[in-house]
Amino acid sequence: MSDKQIYSLDQLPPITSWLTDMDGVLVREHHAIPGAQDFLDMLHDLEMPFLVLTNNSIYTARDLSARLENSGLKVPEDHIWTSALATAAFLSQQSPESSAFVIGEAGLTTALHEAGYVMTETDPEYVVLGETRTYDFVAITHAIRLIENGAKFIATNPDTTGPSEDGTLPATGAVAAMIERATGKKPYFVGKPNSIMLRAGLNRIDVHSETTGLVGDRLDTDVQSGIEAGLRTFLVLSGSTKKGDIDKYPYRPYRVYDSIADIVPVVQKHIEHARAYD
Repeated sequence: MSDKQIYSLDQLPPITSWLTDMDGVLVREHHAIPGAQDFLDMLHDLEMPFLVLTNNSIYTARDLSARLENSGLKVPEDHIWTSALATAAFLSQQSPESSAFVIGEAGLTTALHEAGYVMTETDPEYVVLGETRTYDFVAITHAIRLIENGAKFIATNPDTTGPSEDGTLPATGAVAAMIERATGKKPYFVGKPNSIMLRAGLNRIDVHSETTGLVGDRLDTDVQSGIEAGLRTFLVLSGSTKKGDIDKYPYRPYRVYDSIADIVPVVQKHIEHARAYD
């Protein structure tokens, strides 16, 4: 039996492009996870389209590329896709070159500027909430009043907490909840688990969902968004989700591995099948 016949039993085409989460998959506590560079090198050597994803909206893609390099990983900035970039892409489609009152840092403000948005405190079409190291009560109060006056409420991601060297920090989702309680208006979250972030990423690298794999470490964000976007999801147990957690969810990943190192031969297997199809 030929390789083509064997693979056809799975009823799925070979994976020829990849999306991968960053924290818990490629890096952990500012250190590269063993096998991460091997995975990235293989994608580069095989000229496979790929993106590294993060819900963190603080940093620009250039900043994150530098931070990853400090961790021992080489990822060009054009291969990094953040919730800030996804939010800017979403808003530019919804209302091109409009205006926004923004609570966030360089990753978000730069993305919106490059999308043609004007930052304003007066009568914006949108209030856009992102991650920041220091949430300002005055800015939050102003955002509440703008939303009460009709501004549409957008948030980059629903994560309620974030890590720091000193312990847990409140994140975008927690602040969004406060604004929602004050205004009665729910935000629209663009980042994972919203599959729109992944779909925008697929468009960015011009690939199709049925031939793309997603590697993530969380069932409630990575795997959920990947399933909803029509990708094959590969859960690695090197981050947030543990093996015993899988049965707690009403959906399952396509495959489960211990770490990104185990995905390297999977990439090789799929590219061999792709070549057999040509």
